[in-house]
Amino acid sequence: MFAIETTALTKRYGNRAAVKNLGMQVREGEIYGFIGRNGAGKSTTLKMLSGLVRPTEGEVRLFEKPVSDPAVRRRLGVLVETAGLYPRMSARQNLMMKARCMGLADEGTVDAVLKKTGLVETGKKKVRHFSMGMKQRLGVAMALLGNPDLLILDEPINGLDPEGIREFRELLGELREEGKTILVSSHILGELSKIATGYGIIKDGELIEQITGEELEEKCRDYFQIRTRDVLRALPVLEEAFPGVLTEVVAQAIRIYGIEDGAKINRVLVENGVSVCASGFHRMDLEDYFLDRMEGGSRNV
Repeated sequence: MFAIETTALTKRYGNRAAVKNLGMQVREGEIYGFIGRNGAGKSTTLKMLSGLVRPTEGEVRLFEKPVSDPAVRRRLGVLVETAGLYPRMSARQNLMMKARCMGLADEGTVDAVLKKTGLVETGKKKVRHFSMGMKQRLGVAMALLGNPDLLILDEPINGLDPEGIREFRELLGELREEGKTILVSSHILGELSKIATGYGIIKDGELIEQITGEELEEKCRDYFQIRTRDVLRALPVLEEAFPGVLTEVVAQAIRIYGIEDGAKINRVLVENGVSVCASGFHRMDLEDYFLDRMEGGSRNV
């Protein structure tokens, strides 16, 4: 069952389409990393998923029901951009205010959320004196009120120090173990890769790829990279000498997968009149893969 499913989701502002024909599927119990450059349409998408912005076209369904359904909205916790905090109140007062608006009378719920997000020690300190990282923590705490089944978090680790990022990563792991589904966007791809079980990559308002963690691991295996000024000449040489090998062209570089003898590749190219500027073994990580997709890298068998 999908916790989130969109069909032809589109949002236009005047003549500009911020999001175009987006089809997203997030399975229940998944931590889904949502990746894209600034201005790619991430925040607009998250606002539509949360019911904060009405789509121009298309549909959003959460747990197989329209996002407008009050019952499904109660299963949703959201932190998109800023949390709408009251600066002259403490963290607990902010949470109590929201809890009352949600009809939650149990103060123990607020205390539990404060403990879970590491804000118990803030006491009576007013939010206006919080660091950016502490405000992010409080925003996540606000999203957790009501024990939602689905969390949508936009750049939640922005402003956190390394220890705070580690604690937040552990928190998301605990929430997933509790059965929650989490959609999280982040520019800190190294951290995202440690927790996400699936990814969606958005570029210029279009979802260009959805990939599971296992599929990403397969694609991000070791490769031998060659830099040459004559890529078009090098490719047929490699295909003839190493039939069936997977190659990928990125700018003026050729990546070759499934090869252990780099010296043999260099020798074959040189013997066929292809100059090699640089070569070596590498391993692609999530950041490399993301940048490659943004640049339009292509793979050929």
